[in-house]
Amino acid sequence: MQKYYLAVDIGASSGRHILGSVRDGKITLEEIYRFDNRLVKKDGYLCWELDRLFNEIKNGLKKCKEIGKIPGSMGIDTWGVDFVLLDSNDRVLGNTAGYRDRRTNGMDAEVYKVIPEDELYNRTGIQKQIFNSIYQLMAVKTRNPGYMAEAQSFLMIPDYFNFLLTGNKLQEYTNATTTQLVSPVTRDWDEELMDKLGYHKKMFHKISLPKTVVGNFRDTIREEVRFDCEVILPATHDTGSAVLSVPANDDDYLYISSGTWSLMGIERKEADCSKTSKAANFTNEGGYDYRFRYLKNIMGLWMIQSVRHELGNAYSFAELCELAKDADGFQSRVDVNADCFLSPDNMTDAIKKYCSDTNQKVPVSVGELAACIYHSLAMSYGDTVEEIEKITGKTYKRIHIIGGGSNADYLNELTAKYTKKDVYAGPTEATAIGNILAQMLKAGEFKTIEEARTGVFNSFPIKKFNR
Repeated sequence: MQKYYLAVDIGASSGRHILGSVRDGKITLEEIYRFDNRLVKKDGYLCWELDRLFNEIKNGLKKCKEIGKIPGSMGIDTWGVDFVLLDSNDRVLGNTAGYRDRRTNGMDAEVYKVIPEDELYNRTGIQKQIFNSIYQLMAVKTRNPGYMAEAQSFLMIPDYFNFLLTGNKLQEYTNATTTQLVSPVTRDWDEELMDKLGYHKKMFHKISLPKTVVGNFRDTIREEVRFDCEVILPATHDTGSAVLSVPANDDDYLYISSGTWSLMGIERKEADCSKTSKAANFTNEGGYDYRFRYLKNIMGLWMIQSVRHELGNAYSFAELCELAKDADGFQSRVDVNADCFLSPDNMTDAIKKYCSDTNQKVPVSVGELAACIYHSLAMSYGDTVEEIEKITGKTYKRIHIIGGGSNADYLNELTAKYTKKDVYAGPTEATAIGNILAQMLKAGEFKTIEEARTGVFNSFPIKKFNR
């Protein structure tokens, strides 16, 4: 019988159930279920609809039964930094605010009253992002101290879904590092830092690595979906899973995990927590097998996704690329990482205002808007390459672009132009593939990461764009 592995890959705008298997030495994928995800306004906060999302997870499992393709194991990955707090009865305390909510405004200053910013980076190696869990927890402590007092469990979003499925509370390493509360030296919670900040250590559970078995379905879940399944930890942070799927085994490349965010960097065995690294705002997120994802968070396709939505989704992304190419001579550029683009009321207006405020020509047509975004994003990639090469003292030959953004040929061409590197685009389903690879490595389908990555290279189309 064919053995199936199920990846439940949930992003900021949608989630998918993707079955993976190995046939004739090649990895094959089949998307069997898809659902929407979004932040909703609740009690003044931008929140995730966790109850609805968990129902969608179960709906996708029921689809497996319906089509007669029962997975031997499954794994869940999501975005990082967001979490739930559970009380003594395992009920969620408050609303689960998302990382784009503005409750963290000013919380960095509160954290730095306890620990200076430079010391925090030296201890954790994680770049400052105002939405990191460390600042979100300070927002809870400051604005909802009762929740902090009641909390018995802190679980990242995929950890929480795993708990609902199995009844077991495990915290996965790659996602835990995005909290900015994990030591890159011990690879464990920094309990001294938690004490300083007043975050109760009792809330945090043991950190486990990808390939760890969470458990089998609770009886109630098994009865509802009509089969049992082993739940396994992939790299539950979506970028951690995506980077595992990079189809390369040398160390002469950079990667861009391209989606709502663009995560650009290298893989390394030791963290760089130096002042130079901090000044460049690089992060040392945990990766598979205790590797570090040394990368920079870049705004990514969020800007073009937002503009497309503001246009009533009247254009496909391919059409937006074509319109941008037609307006290629448009010269205005924006800093894609500026705070004004993180969560504006209207992205189109934010871009126009930025151009006006910086004395540049304001984009008028859809093509000019798209050209401004794509050129600005590729320009940011070019700047990031220079920073990485300066910090590491090494020149890299090529860039691997993985994830949904690898389909944007126009952006890939611009990336090759601005970075002066050959670009290899694909696979597009990088996160789901990486999720499935962790399960396959656990099952022995592949013996090593190198063998798994070779399997990716041989299984999925990779497109080259010359510098």
